[in-house]
Amino acid sequence: MGHHLLSLRGLTKAYPGVVANDDVSFDVAEGEIHALLGENGAGKSTLVKAIYGLVTPDAGEMEFAGRRFAPAEPSDARRAGVAMVFQHFSLFNALSVAENVALGMETPPRTRDLARRIRDVSEEYGLPLDPYRTVGTLSAGERQRVEIVRCLLQEPRLLIMDEPTSVLTPQEVEILFATLRQLREEGRSILYISHKLDEIRALCDTATILRLGRRVATCTPAERSSRELAEMMVGASFATPEPRGAAPGEIALEVAGLSLPAPGAFGTPLREVGFDLRKGEVLGIGGVAGNGQDELLAALSGERPAPRGTIWLSGRDISRLGPMARRDSGLLSGPEERLGHAAAPEMSLTENAVLTAARRERLVRGGFIDWDAAERFARRIVDRFDVRTPGTDTAARALSGGNLQKYVIGREILQRPEVLVVNQPTWGVDAAAAAAIRQALLDLAAKGTAILVISQDLDELMQISDRFAALNEGRLSPARPVAELTLERIGLMMGGAHDMEVAHAEA
Repeated sequence: MGHHLLSLRGLTKAYPGVVANDDVSFDVAEGEIHALLGENGAGKSTLVKAIYGLVTPDAGEMEFAGRRFAPAEPSDARRAGVAMVFQHFSLFNALSVAENVALGMETPPRTRDLARRIRDVSEEYGLPLDPYRTVGTLSAGERQRVEIVRCLLQEPRLLIMDEPTSVLTPQEVEILFATLRQLREEGRSILYISHKLDEIRALCDTATILRLGRRVATCTPAERSSRELAEMMVGASFATPEPRGAAPGEIALEVAGLSLPAPGAFGTPLREVGFDLRKGEVLGIGGVAGNGQDELLAALSGERPAPRGTIWLSGRDISRLGPMARRDSGLLSGPEERLGHAAAPEMSLTENAVLTAARRERLVRGGFIDWDAAERFARRIVDRFDVRTPGTDTAARALSGGNLQKYVIGREILQRPEVLVVNQPTWGVDAAAAAAIRQALLDLAAKGTAILVISQDLDELMQISDRFAALNEGRLSPARPVAELTLERIGLMMGGAHDMEVAHAEA
């Protein structure tokens, strides 16, 4: 590693009621992969937005390549040599790869020349792309390649990556890591944000740890355990989720031949999905993003009634019931998109509690909302799941992503469902909060609730699931006991390999 490429000194940024960054100072060296760690609300997002020119610090200074650095907007940061791959892709499905890349360039070349550059760069870094393919036909891993190649075409000296492996299979993660190591060998620097601490330990040279907006430590991740890193982030120890040990009971949910057309030109149809789920059991469903996860949750929750197939809840056919009737029957759900789907952004936490719990928690009496009861229920969620918020009258959009995730998952858990279906329950949540959510799911299962967890976090699925099935292009593999599976086998299943293909690949 060389001299410092980026230096931050006393960076401070405050918003009404919260100091997001409080006198933060650290350096990123040339040719270094530098992790930025912290629990939800620690100030990571605000800090990288300041570096990328999306927010202006209230105090402090930055230097980049030995010069004062104060980008007023992202174009200033890009011209200086800073690029960023965001956690949420900013791509247009109906456009080609080349057209999407051109939209991010101030003076794009002719399409033919740009396509050639995309091919050259993508092949040089082991991220092959067809510049003429429509983005809507790409897998999540391929879409991430588009974002990375778009950044690499700028020839950046610093690449910021926010949760880059959240939508990748284990095999795709290895390809990404090889690319990042190649960039490091070329002398480029990478500022890497992730909640996956094992990845941080394997990949990153240095880690800066934030807590409540302040830098509390800088360390070498490989010299620390994942637990030590997590405890540095939260400032305290926390429990690892404990398995239940009890045998599952009778079948609570049974699905057969469930088929559903794609919701649009770039959605995924469900094809003859079938499985059973027992009381007290956790069934994990893994898959790369865009393989039917959202469609499966919508079909089970009743948001999109399936024209073919049957769903039995404790022996009762609920296939033709709507969402509220299914909730009344005991089937509750938590979707992946927390802001806009699981929660209304402009509504308060109390109002968002009423949206799904009005009938099960008896928050409506005689046609009128019992606001005192609703506030008490919202307060229970906040206290039980350690949601960092000024109060229950705070708008959902004002919470950090991780804190809102804790709130919407806690809201469903506290309603004591018979069956709970959740998609990405700990997405974007720090290690301690993720452990708390997983333990809450296991505790719920121990009380007899049947739980279906759809997740792209394989470590999570291996930790809490009794059985595992893979979703690929809308088809669900047979469920297998987790004890019989390896991460390599699971990665192959997620890629659509059948049992014979998996056995051959392992051999």
